[in-house]
Amino acid sequence: MSDELPEPPEIAREVFTGEAWDRANAFAHLLAGPGVVRGLLGPREVPRIWDRHLLNCAVAAEAVPEGVHLVDIGSGAGLPGLVLAIVRPDITVTLLEPLLRRTVFLEECVETLKLDNVEVLRGRAEELAGKREFDVASARAVAPLDRLLTWAMPLLREGGELIAMKGERAAEELAEAEQRLRAVGAATAELVTVGRGKVEPPATLVRVVAGRAPERGRRRRRR
Repeated sequence: MSDELPEPPEIAREVFTGEAWDRANAFAHLLAGPGVVRGLLGPREVPRIWDRHLLNCAVAAEAVPEGVHLVDIGSGAGLPGLVLAIVRPDITVTLLEPLLRRTVFLEECVETLKLDNVEVLRGRAEELAGKREFDVASARAVAPLDRLLTWAMPLLREGGELIAMKGERAAEELAEAEQRLRAVGAATAELVTVGRGKVEPPATLVRVVAGRAPERGRRRRRR
């Protein structure tokens, strides 16, 4: 399958610099080979691995603050979490994925790419709530925004950020999630455009800053 992988576009060398270039190239071949064989990526996606997947995920790093601990919810084949870890060695990334065959693939990728800033965790966001806390949560093609908010916000510290890659329906999903945003105690929610001059069209993200949810920090009074 990897024989069908196209040459990376010139802009890829500007986005992935230094060691990130070799790792991105190796990851592209892992996606096009084992990723397709194991059903993590459709064969028709191979010609679009660079433009639609690697570069599209990499530019989301523009919205990620420095030195944070990020959890990638429903990481799947490692998009965007593994790509963010490649392009941003200053951050720590937890790839959260419930399916065993996917976590096995992710662990093999982490080992092959020699990424020491990544951990692979098998499980669901609901199971991790109250046990771990992160600065940033990322997600791509996991669930509608209102459902994603329910999963992601309990994993974030107050002031932490959800960065959801949403594409064309971003504004629509943001409007539809208005009630859920209030319910989870979101402080702010906005659309963010990244990757201008690097990907076409530029990538659209929904960024939600976690406030203090109604149930957070409250203790029931004893009668």
